[in-house]
Formats: sequence, structure tokens, C-alpha cells
Amino acid sequence: MGQTRLLLARESVKELLADPDTPDALHRRLLLVGDVRAFAAELGLDVRGQYTSYVPWPGDRVVTTVVATRPGEVEARSFRFPIVGEVPYKGFFDLERAQDEAAQLRAEGLDVCLVPVAAYSTLGWMDDPVTEPMLRSSDGELVETLIHELVHATVFVESEPDFNEGVASFIGEEGVVRFYTAREESPARKDEGEARRQRVRVTDNRAVSGVLLAFRRDVAALYDDGLEPELQRDGRAALETEAREALAKLPLRTRDAGRIAREARLGNACLAIRGTYAADTPRHADLLAKMDWDLSAFVARLREVADADDPRSAFFD
Repeated sequence: MGQTRLLLARESVKELLADPDTPDALHRRLLLVGDVRAFAAELGLDVRGQYTSYVPWPGDRVVTTVVATRPGEVEARSFRFPIVGEVPYKGFFDLERAQDEAAQLRAEGLDVCLVPVAAYSTLGWMDDPVTEPMLRSSDGELVETLIHELVHATVFVESEPDFNEGVASFIGEEGVVRFYTAREESPARKDEGEARRQRVRVTDNRAVSGVLLAFRRDVAALYDDGLEPELQRDGRAALETEAREALAKLPLRTRDAGRIAREARLGNACLAIRGTYAADTPRHADLLAKMDWDLSAFVARLREVADADDPRSAFFD
């Protein structure tokens, strides 16, 4: 029902751009979406009819996803669905239903992380719209999100969430830098310095993820030690304190390290979903470097391995 509401609410981007009553801010962002579509196609991503429509969806999210971990684990419990197979999250259009699901899982003894989601992909089965929650982000974040979701519409391997989300996140991050680099080189654009600013933003985000992933590994090792429950709780609390201190010391240039340290959600379920999206980033970076930083070649390799028996292994080998 939620997907149907979303599809029925779509408005043509082409018509909105031609309508003189379209607000200037919306007009500018929709032009940006068109530029990203063209750039993504040049990278080798399947664009087709994706993001040629707009939905003025209310609120700060389209769906809320629920992530859960069992006691003593930092790997997300899987949910199984048709087509996509096993994934580490379950999405709800209705926030109250997500909260009810979270309450039920907590009653079963699981740790839960609720995540607001402004965009998701129907994997090319439908023409996904640009939504108002997507447009509430910065230009750079919007570009990164669009490229990320277009990766899913191009390649999505059943029951391989870490591979799917990790590679989409990496291509989105590298893609936004290259998008603005191309605009700086165009005489028709005036985005001087934006590529550098996006690289700094991406670097900051990866630094935060690096601390959180190290904390996740430390917690996993603590659980593997087989300590008594009380010692395990004390040990985890000490590790969390160290992680927050490490976050606060990060020399970030685009984010407030102190605020991140205070507000970071460090429960096991939130750590688990962080791993899904970011654990493979160093391997992706190494592979891209071996390709002389050619992101189009990186995308081509992704497409080549999509039908392999073990796409993730084939991709990195």
C-alpha cells in the first residue's frame, strides 16, 4: 500500500521544470537530478526512467527500517523477502508499525536500531521517484544518494546485502566527487572547489565509520572471549567509552566531532548496519586504486561479476 501511494503521487519532472509556478528551489534541485542521471549513465549505470518523477512526500523519511541483533552478536538478524532474498533490515512506510516491530523484537531479547530512510531502490523493477525527503539533504548528499540507488537499479545480488550496500555506498561516495570534478571542468558550470569539498566530506564520513567499525570489531572479539555476563557488560561499556573518546578526537572538517561522539548510536544493531554499508570500503578503495581510479571501469567490473557464482569473491579477486 505504501509503495502504491508513492507511485500514484508521482509528478513528471519534465512537466515541473516547464511549469512557471514551480518554486525556484525545487526547479534547481530537479535540474541537478537530471545532471546526475546523465553523469550516472556515463559511468555505466542503468538510468532508464529512474528519477524522472517527483513526489512531495511528507516528513523526513519515506520509510523507517528496523535492524536487529541477537544477544552477544554484532551481525544483523536477516529478514527474507521475494526477489532480494535475505537482507539485514525490514522497512515500514508507517513509523508506528516500525516502532511496534521494534518493541516486539526487543521483547524477544534482541537489540534494535531504527533508521530513517529518505530513498530506496525498487532495483529497476519500477521507475523510482525523487522524493521531498531526498531533497532536504545537501546537494552533495543528494548526488551521492542518487548514484547509490542507481547502483542498486543496475546490479543487485540476491542475499548479498553487505556486497550490495557496500559497493553502492562506495560508488556513491566516489561518484559525487567525480560528478563535481566534471562540473568544474565544464565552462557552463560554476562549481569551483566543490569537488574538493565533497572529497573532504566523504573523508570525514569514512573517518567516523573507521572508528565505529573498529569498535564493532572490538565488541565482537569481546563476545568471542566467553566472559561471564557481568564482565562482558563492563568490558563493552569500557569499549564504548573509548569509542566515543576516539570520535571526539577526530580532526573532522565538515562535521562536529564532539557532537558525533555524544550522539552516536552504539548499540549492537546500529553497529551491525554500519558494517553492512562500510566494512568493505578499504577493499573497494584498494581495488579502485589498482584500476588507476577509473570509476567507470569499477562499475564495469561490478556488472561483469553480477552473475558469477560468488560475485563478491569474483569482484575482489
